[in-house]
Amino acid sequence: MPSTSYLSTVLAIVFTITITITLALRAAPFAVLRTLRTSAIVQQLSARMPVGILAILAVTALHGTIAAEPHATWYALLAVAVTAGVHLAFGRRTILSVGIGTAVYVVLVNVF
Repeated sequence: MPSTSYLSTVLAIVFTITITITLALRAAPFAVLRTLRTSAIVQQLSARMPVGILAILAVTALHGTIAAEPHATWYALLAVAVTAGVHLAFGRRTILSVGIGTAVYVVLVNVF
């Protein structure tokens, strides 16, 4: 069995390396932030990512709805249409459109 001083030294080295790497990995995004703000790719992604995220969310939700309750498919499609309409009509406010679309879906499923 290794001595206590040997184990303490090994643990100190491991902790030092781990903390150094962790801090470096956390600081790296801030170091390149200035160059990323002027990047054309980042500007294109910032314009298209919200639409992509909402599309993935809609496809996932619709797939789950159609698989679980086939009779609620029309309600889900109507809620998607309302969400898209609210999003375009009220200045592309994502939280507002998703909230109203969700409320429409919940009302349709529970009332009808």
